[in-house]
Amino acid sequence: MEFLPLFHNLRGRRVLVVGGGEIALRKSRLLADAGAVLRVVAPAIEPQLCELVNSSGGEQVLRGYVEADLDGCGLVIAATDDEPLNAQVSADAHRRCVPVNVVDAPALCSVIFPAIVDRSPLIVAISSGGDAPVLARLIRAKIETWIPSTYGQLAGLAARFRSQVKTLFPDVQQRRGFWEDVFQGPIADRQLAGQGAEAERLLEAKINGEATLTTGEVYLVGAGPGDPDLLTFRALRLMQQADVVLYDRLVAPAILELCRRDAERIYVGKRRADHAVPQDQINQQLVDLAKQGKRVVRLKGGDPFIFGRGGEEIEELAAHGIPFQVVPGITAASGCAAYAGIPLTHRDHAQSVRFVTGHLKDGTSNLPWNDLVAPAQTLVFYMGLIGLPIICEQLIAHGRSADTPAALIQQGTTSNQRVFTGTLKDLPTLVAKHEVHAPTLVIVGEVVLLREKLAWFEGAQSQV
Repeated sequence: MEFLPLFHNLRGRRVLVVGGGEIALRKSRLLADAGAVLRVVAPAIEPQLCELVNSSGGEQVLRGYVEADLDGCGLVIAATDDEPLNAQVSADAHRRCVPVNVVDAPALCSVIFPAIVDRSPLIVAISSGGDAPVLARLIRAKIETWIPSTYGQLAGLAARFRSQVKTLFPDVQQRRGFWEDVFQGPIADRQLAGQGAEAERLLEAKINGEATLTTGEVYLVGAGPGDPDLLTFRALRLMQQADVVLYDRLVAPAILELCRRDAERIYVGKRRADHAVPQDQINQQLVDLAKQGKRVVRLKGGDPFIFGRGGEEIEELAAHGIPFQVVPGITAASGCAAYAGIPLTHRDHAQSVRFVTGHLKDGTSNLPWNDLVAPAQTLVFYMGLIGLPIICEQLIAHGRSADTPAALIQQGTTSNQRVFTGTLKDLPTLVAKHEVHAPTLVIVGEVVLLREKLAWFEGAQSQV
């Protein structure tokens, strides 16, 4: 091990930065965040760096470096493009036993800057010993996706109760077991869900030896339109810790595979005239599983609150006092349109967008057609394939031009995506001609014309 990783307390300590340019500014931001008082020495100092020095209560020295600048400093950073000067600063610091970092010169350093994941008070530092800083940054980026920002709040919660727990458990092994249980159980779940007051209440109860109800929790998670890369960090984290997954027909297999391997999987999908499980039974299943103490992911295609019946499900959970979280997903309208190269709004074509369910109850045209033909408006129809002839007929009958551009997007955002463009009058013909099947999104509006220039997704196949 070439460098021993340590964390340096710089709060209120004076740090010397030699150099006044962009690199010095970048290093100084980290130092200021750590509470250091900056002394910056350079013939010229960037305005942003001057502001940072002033805000730290430090000083600007507009001249070249001299060894006396090290006086009273607990750390020195050489951040110039003058190699002999950097070497001199390093030699002076080593002679005085002051920790020194010379940017991009590991051989001259006694300390180095790691790539940092900041979840204060939780800090993760990654270093390659100066040999491959880009690799360290890439690893940091991966870790950023694994550790939610709320982990810092969880560490803060533990800090507030640390002395109490130490008094309660003098033995270090007992304390370790206590905190492992806290960090892997419902207390951590509550804090990570942003419910700090409830997490604190549960922790106090645990310290006081009070029994708490072991009710599970339901995570209502939007799985997006199909591409697994569109999942949110929180969705992925909850999917990987759930004991049971209830999933819909529109959840892509690749997304389902990201759930915990040993989780029980229950299919509750629906298609036209074929509901595997009625909605009221789904609601009851969620309640029953949570009452068994299980963590349940209700995985829904798109966003759970846009034509996804998510509201009905959490109403039932709330009525039974079941804890739940809602994780939004990228709705099909947004995701599929983006992958098809069709912006839903555009200053020259559409100043509003409207999401409409195209599922016509009993085959009747019960939509507010007069509102749907407003000018400069994009219409997006979900579940509109079966009723498409009626939809097109009624829009034209109520004043929308038969030549209005329109698009069909089948299995949007996936490698099987197909896009067909035409006009309002010929959409039904396109469906029959190309054997278009659900799931397919329908977009009506002038913005469809932009697809010819903006289509970018390799899986898209423009036809007509």
